[in-house]
Amino acid sequence: MIYQSSSITVQYIADGIAEFTFNAAGSVNKFDQQTLADCRAALDILYKDSALKGLIYTSGKDAFIVGADITEFLGTFQQAEEQLVPWIKQASDVFDLAEDLPVPTVCAIKGFALGGGCEWTLTADYRVADTTTKIGLPEVKLGLMPGFGGTARLPRIVGADTAMEWITTGKERGAEQALKEGAVDAVVAPDKLTAAALSMVQDAIAGNLNWRKKRQAKLEPLKLNKTEAIMSFSTAKGMVFAQAGKHYPAPMMAVETIEKAARLDRAGAVALENAGFAKLAKTTAATAQIGLFLNDQLIKAKAKQAGKQATKIIKKAAVLGAGIMGGGICYQSASKGVPVVMKDINDKALELGMGEAIKLLGKQVERKKLDAAGMAKVVASIQPTLSLEPVKTVDIVVEAVVENPKIKGAVLKEIETVVAADAIITSNTSTISINLLAANLTDPSRFCGMHFFNPVHQMPLVEVIRGKDTSDATVAAVVAYAAKMGKSPIVVNDCPGFYVNRVLFPYFAGFSKLLLDGASFAQIDKVMEKQFGWPMGPAYLLDVVGLDTAHHCTDVMADGFPTRMAKLENDPVSVMYAANRYGQKNGLGFYAYSKDAKGKPKKDLDPAATALLANVAAAPREFSADEIIARTMIPMINEAIRCLEEGIVATAAEADMGLIYGLGFPPFRGGPLRYADTMGLANFVALADQYADLGEIYQVTDKTRAMALSGQVFYPV
Repeated sequence: MIYQSSSITVQYIADGIAEFTFNAAGSVNKFDQQTLADCRAALDILYKDSALKGLIYTSGKDAFIVGADITEFLGTFQQAEEQLVPWIKQASDVFDLAEDLPVPTVCAIKGFALGGGCEWTLTADYRVADTTTKIGLPEVKLGLMPGFGGTARLPRIVGADTAMEWITTGKERGAEQALKEGAVDAVVAPDKLTAAALSMVQDAIAGNLNWRKKRQAKLEPLKLNKTEAIMSFSTAKGMVFAQAGKHYPAPMMAVETIEKAARLDRAGAVALENAGFAKLAKTTAATAQIGLFLNDQLIKAKAKQAGKQATKIIKKAAVLGAGIMGGGICYQSASKGVPVVMKDINDKALELGMGEAIKLLGKQVERKKLDAAGMAKVVASIQPTLSLEPVKTVDIVVEAVVENPKIKGAVLKEIETVVAADAIITSNTSTISINLLAANLTDPSRFCGMHFFNPVHQMPLVEVIRGKDTSDATVAAVVAYAAKMGKSPIVVNDCPGFYVNRVLFPYFAGFSKLLLDGASFAQIDKVMEKQFGWPMGPAYLLDVVGLDTAHHCTDVMADGFPTRMAKLENDPVSVMYAANRYGQKNGLGFYAYSKDAKGKPKKDLDPAATALLANVAAAPREFSADEIIARTMIPMINEAIRCLEEGIVATAAEADMGLIYGLGFPPFRGGPLRYADTMGLANFVALADQYADLGEIYQVTDKTRAMALSGQVFYPV
């Protein structure tokens, strides 16, 4: 044994050839500070070993290295930028040491080699991957760029254009694509991997492979002439700005770093990368996106735990109520391997539901994510029916009929007499109290809410709503089923609007108040989309949700919170509804809708909508972007805080992910509570106090004020 630690072993496996194996104590290999220190210690010994002729890197896990240990990041990134540069340089120096070993090196890659794991492979002279390999540099998804030499090495291995595409998109590659692009030198079957790496290093030792020449190319400037460089980097910048915009600085920083480093040697290129990485680490986008990743891991961990605790395994489901939503739920269940009965009371609804499922599956086939046989198998696992007979054998029922408490209550009462005594019953209601609906059942312990978001196939969130009588076993089984469907479930307690819609309607109220005070809905949308970062501004979102639906929900929320969410006099949403302007569904809302060349809805300003609003609003006037953001976002943040304080949602992480996954809250802001932390709670309270006279939705809670005074945050590092 040459070297051994808790994460690494190095030993000779042939004459002069050593195997450097990553094999951490946990389930995966990742680069944390201890592993980096172990790498340096092992490399120091290898440098002194005169018997060493060649080295191969392998993994003792199913994956090579999944990346850096992100849990260390947020604490480390609290340091000043000038302290972060030497911190990241210390790490990247270890990678340089690996690259500079005076013998040929080969990396044997299997499974995931992502982030720092990919960067380690780039230090080797040759890379051989097995067919399970997934390799890439996903750092931009965390608001960062590679920090262990990836921006320096990858362009010199695969070329600047390919490297920038890898780095700015963060997409991983399979083994064959990586081979085609030049990132790996060979692809073999898993059982041939170590032998192939050993053979390759032996060829390099024998002089059959010119490993020194291959290594030298990584140490020199990029081989681009001036014209090629201008074309390459100008094109990349244009594409990055079009895709990422101004809110995500990491992709552009990566391109600019590669561009500036093009004329430099490795030392200069890595130094630029160190500086860029440290600068990105201090951005609010990086803090938010790293936090988002960690929050997502928390949700996944809770779902996994629920799966372990669930005593009822969902093997077959039923959806009551077809149509677009019902069809979407059926598609999601069937496509993830849980057969489903689609039940409705008329053929047209079943046709619509099956049509929606088939359309979604057809898109999967078009994108080559599914073949025709796979599509046929999924379609066959959806059973459309007008009869209750097939529902008798299911493990779970998702009621998705019209949003009316009497109709839902009658359906739930009937279905309880049809299904097995241990079958779970859920309602896909968006606003109606679960406790109210549960009153229709003789056994409310097996009932809860299962709120999907539209469009079902795109929106990751499922709210699992616990009623006062819902059992833990029911919640566990439904969370596990939602996760099996590929969704991110969050458990919330019952209240009007549950969590997401309860928080959304104060945001809409802030928007309505702005309109009544003379603001332009088009300007509000522009500010909230272009400057704040929402995928849709509030007027556009209301049109997509449906102004008839929003009008109804406004009544529900007003009944639930009569002082804070009382219906506004001359509410613009009600004005549109009264004029039969329901949004996209009938082509008229705040905007007028037509079809574009691809058949998708196209919105245009409509003078008739402006005229309707002029009848109820103050004279038009300009509002600053800051005021528009404050007046719409303060109510949303306040309500999210109230939900956390009241225990409607369990953690700040789930509160933030609920809005990111359910509404499309800008990920680079991290969610409403992370956004408040970024502002500073004292600053948020001061800002809210400026608008406190506008009503209760603008008034912060006593606990928020106390937190601000004591310097507390929702996310202590």
